[in-house]
Amino acid sequence: MNLGKPAIIPPLDPDFVPASLWIRDFNSLVDQSGEGVPFRIALQQPNGATVVKSGKLLPETHPQAELNHLRIERLLKFMLWSCGGSRWFWDGPQEVGEFLDERFAGHPCGKFDSDFMAKVYQEPFCRQTGNEVPEPRGLASPLGRNLEGCRIGFDLGGSDRKVAAVIDGEVTFSEETPWDPYHQTDPEYHKAGIMDSIEKAKAHLPRLDAIGGSSAGVFVDDRPRVASLFRGISDSDFTEIISPMFIDVGKELGVPLSIINDGEVTALAASMSLDENAVLGIAMGTSEATGYVDTQGRVTSWLSELAFAPIDYSSNAPADEWSGDVGCGVQYFSQQAVGRLIPKTSLSIDSNLGLPEKLERVQEFMAEGNGEAASIYRTIGTYLGYGVAHYASFYTLSHALILGRVTSGEGGTIILEEAKKVLASEFPDLNEAITFHQPDEKNKRHGQAIAAASLPSID
Repeated sequence: MNLGKPAIIPPLDPDFVPASLWIRDFNSLVDQSGEGVPFRIALQQPNGATVVKSGKLLPETHPQAELNHLRIERLLKFMLWSCGGSRWFWDGPQEVGEFLDERFAGHPCGKFDSDFMAKVYQEPFCRQTGNEVPEPRGLASPLGRNLEGCRIGFDLGGSDRKVAAVIDGEVTFSEETPWDPYHQTDPEYHKAGIMDSIEKAKAHLPRLDAIGGSSAGVFVDDRPRVASLFRGISDSDFTEIISPMFIDVGKELGVPLSIINDGEVTALAASMSLDENAVLGIAMGTSEATGYVDTQGRVTSWLSELAFAPIDYSSNAPADEWSGDVGCGVQYFSQQAVGRLIPKTSLSIDSNLGLPEKLERVQEFMAEGNGEAASIYRTIGTYLGYGVAHYASFYTLSHALILGRVTSGEGGTIILEEAKKVLASEFPDLNEAITFHQPDEKNKRHGQAIAAASLPSID
């Protein structure tokens, strides 16, 4: 039995095996066996936040019992990159638990994941043996939605840094400044750039009450743990200077300062703009940046680094260039997806161009009404429909905000149309529950800055 065959096949990717359908078919196979073996798996952060998943596996005598390995390994991997954690618990067949031990300790892709989690949570990634699987425990923060007072919001990107002065929720000044942080080895470059932007915005405020910021990377308690902006910094300088930098800036200026992942701020901005909760933001840019606001409108302690979370179970799925693993979101919801799909068309685009330039060429073809260019967006839209269905098995979702350079123009409209078709055809309940959105012009210009500025509360 081939699992996961979609009713709507992406035009440029006939081998696509959506995780959402594969799991549904696997569960049907287990039910048909009449001998499903129960399992529970939990992932826990050092702060106690715990996510638990349960289900059934095929009995070991089943002719397709080897599928149990794929089912559980992909599940734990998705939990790692959506929820995040360093301690995992297993209650199920011993052989499957031992397979997971080996995968995340010895396989290059599994080791990438476990090493990353160890760096984020500053303790070894390992299975907790001899303990019962703990109960779920959610942790969320009431960050954001604080609009009173004179505030500064900033966003640190790879090519520019943005800053805005905000008074009682209204932007009075904003500026983008080019910079090149990736390969700088002197941490003073980063701090000087951040202070320059803050001082420029501060000049447009009668006083300064609070500062909020966003950046790509993983932040814990206002400290960067893993962030590409600082890839040129030595480990010792990162620990001694970069890690406490934002806390130090807040102390120097005498105001509360909070900084979180840019995807989380995007989701918060969408939630504030829509006046709705249970929002997942998916930004299709250089990579796939995601963030989530829960049903109470709060930012959670989850990682939501879905660029590394698997959505395609095809054995022919493309590999992520960083982790080496296959079928992960970055290859489906980013400029990398566009670059990967171009050779599957007859479009005349120079293969030596960079990904941003390739995207621009595709957009030019779209503006001319080129059907081959449209097939790229239809393929990404089909990915998105099945991907959001998979995301909805981990996140409580009512709204999905889709943004980023890949979604600009008519291509973005096609992406959303195709995603909606998938939900309507394959997941009618989710089609009723989830509304897709794109940011309006006001939110594109200032929504992120206002949301970032609103992060800290003023005592």
